[in-house]
Amino acid sequence: MKIAVIGATGKQGSLLLEESIKRGHDTSAIVRKDNGNINNKAGLIVRDILDINYSDLKEFDVIVDALGFWTEETLPLHYTSLKHFADVLSGKENRLLVVGGAGSLYVDKELKTRLMDTPDFPDDYMPIAVNMGKAFDEIKTRNDVKWTYLSPAANFVADGVRTGSYKVGGDILTLNSKGESEISYADFAVAMIDEAENAKHIQERFSVVSK
Repeated sequence: MKIAVIGATGKQGSLLLEESIKRGHDTSAIVRKDNGNINNKAGLIVRDILDINYSDLKEFDVIVDALGFWTEETLPLHYTSLKHFADVLSGKENRLLVVGGAGSLYVDKELKTRLMDTPDFPDDYMPIAVNMGKAFDEIKTRNDVKWTYLSPAANFVADGVRTGSYKVGGDILTLNSKGESEISYADFAVAMIDEAENAKHIQERFSVVSK
C-alpha cells in the first residue's frame, strides 16, 4: 500500500510512520518542516497544513492525520485542518484515518455522557478534548469521504511498550482485562496500520485498549 502520515514528526506520527515502514508499505511523511529526523526509507512532502491539496494526496491509498495541537491559538486547527483534508478528499477513493481523542468516548450505554463530561476529567486536557470532540462531530457527518476515526483509551501512554495486541471497542470507553482504560502509543500505531490494511471501520469511529 501507499500510506502517508500527516504530522509524522510528532510522537504518535513518528510511531505510525515506523509501523507502516516496518510492514513494507510505501510510506511518506507529510510535515510542515523537515527536522532531519525522518526515516530515510520514507518519502517526504513539506507543506503547510492548510496548503495540502489533492495533488499531494492522490497517489496514497491511505492518509493518516496524526496532527496534534496544544496551544490556545492552535487548538482550533484540530477541526479546521480535518475539515480541510475531508474537503480535499471529498468524493475520492483515498481513505482518511484520523488519530482521535478519548474525551468524546461515552461512559454509559445510553450514549449520553462523554468521558470529558465526567467530574474527574483533568482540567488540563479539557481544551484539547473539546476541540478534538468538535472535529469528530464534524467528520462523522461526512458521507462523501472514506474516513475512519480511532480513539485511544483514557490513559494514552506515550512511552509504553509495543505488545502488538489490543482490544477493539466502539463509541463506549472500553476496559482491559485489569479493569483499566490504557494503551501505549506504539500499540495504537499497530491498530491504526491494521485498519489501514483491513478497512474494517470505514465511515465510523472505533476505539482500542490494551488487552
